[in-house]
Amino acid sequence: PILRWLPRYSRAWLPLDLLAGLAVGLTAVPQALAYAELAGLPVQYGLYSSFMGCFVYCLLGTAKDVTLGPTAIMSLLVSSYACHEPVHAVLLAFLSGCIQLAMGLLHLGFLLDFISCPVIKGFTSAASITISFSQIKNILGLQGIPRQFFLQVYETLRRIGETRAGDAVLGLSCLAALAGLRAMKSHLPRAGPAGALAVRISHLIVWISGTARNALVVLFAGLVAYSFQVMGSQPFGLTGSIPRGLPPLRPPRFSLAAPNGTVPFQSMLQVGLAAPRAPSCPCGVPAPLMDPSLQDMGVGLAVVPLMGLLETVAIAKAFASQNGYRIDPNQELLALGVANVLGSFVSSYPITGSFGRTAVNAQSGVCTPAGGLVTGALVLLSLAYLTSLFYYIPKAALAAVIISAVVPMFDAAIFRTLWRVKRLDLVPLCVTFLLCFWEVQYGIVAGVLVSGILLLYSIARPPIKVSEGAVLLVQPGSSLHFPAVEHLQDCVCSRALAASPARSVVLDCSHVSSIDYTAVLGLAELQQELHRHGLSLAFCGLKDPVLQVLLSADLEGFQHFPSWEEAGRCGRAELGDSRAEPFSSTAESSGLIQ
Repeated sequence: PILRWLPRYSRAWLPLDLLAGLAVGLTAVPQALAYAELAGLPVQYGLYSSFMGCFVYCLLGTAKDVTLGPTAIMSLLVSSYACHEPVHAVLLAFLSGCIQLAMGLLHLGFLLDFISCPVIKGFTSAASITISFSQIKNILGLQGIPRQFFLQVYETLRRIGETRAGDAVLGLSCLAALAGLRAMKSHLPRAGPAGALAVRISHLIVWISGTARNALVVLFAGLVAYSFQVMGSQPFGLTGSIPRGLPPLRPPRFSLAAPNGTVPFQSMLQVGLAAPRAPSCPCGVPAPLMDPSLQDMGVGLAVVPLMGLLETVAIAKAFASQNGYRIDPNQELLALGVANVLGSFVSSYPITGSFGRTAVNAQSGVCTPAGGLVTGALVLLSLAYLTSLFYYIPKAALAAVIISAVVPMFDAAIFRTLWRVKRLDLVPLCVTFLLCFWEVQYGIVAGVLVSGILLLYSIARPPIKVSEGAVLLVQPGSSLHFPAVEHLQDCVCSRALAASPARSVVLDCSHVSSIDYTAVLGLAELQQELHRHGLSLAFCGLKDPVLQVLLSADLEGFQHFPSWEEAGRCGRAELGDSRAEPFSSTAESSGLIQ
């Protein structure tokens, strides 16, 4: 993909790519710190996860706007499956990348099509609520709040009297500032090139403030915390010390040293299973880090790669459509897989496409994926020179950044839209939404299963229109496959044989684009049943693929017509009117069927 845009790279694109990369970088650094906190990892792992995807996507990506890195959704999943252990999070990134890479090489991107829009909306809306509420403890300065959502709600409300005033005031102030800066930017009118200089400068200041609002708010909160530290008091919970420098370049660990021996790879995959509360669980992870609500990391290998692919491809398609270019979904899978595999060598946890940073990239006027090089370089500079300053960043400010990022993910309008458009789609939406409060993977799996059942039901019970007359005209509304055979037989026999007198049947297949062998056998049985009662079954409107299947089956007495009028005249002829004769089922007649 880099060979598509690099040979025609224009010098005029360079300042736009530099500006976009800088704007995304100012958003990525504070978000990386916040998302690592959400994932239950030391905050430096958010920065470790924020640069490799930028470099890899520049080489392999097909969308100029997309940026890869840690996201709220992926951090939530990592917190569920990595046991709050960096070693397991890095291993999860490597294994997820391998799965994504294999799916890209095998062109299995079509599997994502089975995750319907209601399932995605239900998941993201539930995630918006669970992620936001998980950060309330940091806004209020509470400690020891469990991870499971319902226990989290109960404990937070029970202990709300323990709120630290400093954290609460700062956290709410940061939320208000972020909301205000977002609103300022969203209502910012376009500045015309002919406007006054002061107007253009004011427009630029507001745009920069809105775009870099996360960095500005975190910087302001850090300055406030540092001021209190200098005065000898500290009313805020701080991020704390962060190791300085770049992460070591090393492969992920497939075993883990423990006090009672070495933990093998298989046991690491099962690290999230409910573990006994003991000084050290069998996997060697200290008991305080173990939570019975954490899930088996092996299960995460089914959820994390798919959600990463889904998020990346959906974002890429949305911005490609908005900005008038096309992407290659399988190439996107390859880019994401390579980014996760290589990222695991620099201690990254699983990454995916970020909607918020991609929107900043697009709004900044990025021209090529080269803007990611600037973003990645800015993250590396932060790791090399700024980590000592991150000590003073209050956790309440990072919590405000997360809440501000995920609140727009809640889509209340989708409930009203589905109620108006198709109420049946509310079933997978609500199932996914409600079960995701219990466990994420249960919500996604249940939503996909419900969507699959609804899809199979529509295949097994296609709409069938029956028009009565001298001949019964039956019109299936979709293709005929084996689950629908008995339904079609019952529908035809109940109407044709129950009529007085009994009527022959014309099957209008103008909406049938495919048919399988079981359906052919069912049609043969239906034809024989009608023949035993002195009736006939004729076909009309057959498309070429369906006609060839029926001709190859060599059905006895098979007759087909170009239109239902011809078939109707034939049926009336059998009842005593000989004005029309049927076409014979020979190869020559297939040329008349279009």
